[in-house]
Amino acid sequence: MTDLRLTALAASLPSTVPFVGPEAQERKLGTPFLARLGANENNFGPSPLASEAMAATDVWNYGDPESFELREALAAHLNVKPANIMIGEGIDGLLGYLVRLFVGPGDTVVTSDGAYPTFNYHVAGYGGVLHKVPYTDDQEDPRALFAKARETGAKLVYLANPDNPMGTWHKGETLVSALDDLPHGCILVLDEAYIECAPNGTAPDIAPDDPRVIRLRTFSKVYGLAGARVGYAIGAPDLIDAFNKVRNHFGMNRAAQAGALAALADQAYLEQVRGQVAAARDRIAEIALENGLTPLPSATNFVAIDCGRDGAFAKAILDGLIARGVFVRMPFVAPQNRCIRVSCGTQRDLDILADVLPNAVRDAQKG
Repeated sequence: MTDLRLTALAASLPSTVPFVGPEAQERKLGTPFLARLGANENNFGPSPLASEAMAATDVWNYGDPESFELREALAAHLNVKPANIMIGEGIDGLLGYLVRLFVGPGDTVVTSDGAYPTFNYHVAGYGGVLHKVPYTDDQEDPRALFAKARETGAKLVYLANPDNPMGTWHKGETLVSALDDLPHGCILVLDEAYIECAPNGTAPDIAPDDPRVIRLRTFSKVYGLAGARVGYAIGAPDLIDAFNKVRNHFGMNRAAQAGALAALADQAYLEQVRGQVAAARDRIAEIALENGLTPLPSATNFVAIDCGRDGAFAKAILDGLIARGVFVRMPFVAPQNRCIRVSCGTQRDLDILADVLPNAVRDAQKG
């Protein structure tokens, strides 16, 4: 069928996805990766209690469309009200709902050039106009973002803290101070996917009822439930309630809800994973330095490694790693694309990285 009655907007868009998955790359290569270090998953796995809860779930039942128990538990954990919490299918799903609520054809939003591309994907899908500002010293620049929002009349500003893909971060007090520059009527979309990895003081002290900010968090990273797709938003009750106008009310499956609830209750395991992530970051940094590369300080479960030249050289190293069975990714935009991005992994994963990286670098240097 060639006469699809798509909307004019949908017909104008390319058939793309923000990221090519490792499975697609494995199919193309004809072999599985030896080390999966590109998707920022938790390679140490979820809490055993979460795995047990998911395995014991009656999946023939739909999930609770209100995610009542999980919202109650998150509210108690965060010292907020359940009315401040919305559960969704990962941060990606929540971003899609948020953009649908606020962005129509011609509406403006602001992000950083090279920041998490899924937000941009949703904006394009609803006909929004995307304005970008550059990173400053490998960090997203909140004051530049807010100035651009004022200049363009933006409805939303996207900012990740800690940042993906660079792993850099701002102190919470820096963001609180910068909020004075956020124009009236504009909402800060604060992506905190990696907040559990970050130093104390990274999360800003912002009241959950502050209508200027919506915070997005996930169980995909340190909690180890990336495949379950569980994220949550923290915001003012009116904004949170607005999600009910557009969300898929049965989008959260029962097993994912049970797993997230059990993972949240096992904070001892979370602390254990934090320690493993910190140790893995140190090991990745050592491996980079041993190969003449420069690791950037990271507050996430990955390390951006400065390859010392341009994007073409970094891409050559990345291609060499992939050809040798190590899945990694890299930033899309200069000058960040001088780096490759390596997720934290097990000792076995990082031993493989240490074994193959010298040859990947050597081949890239040969051109």
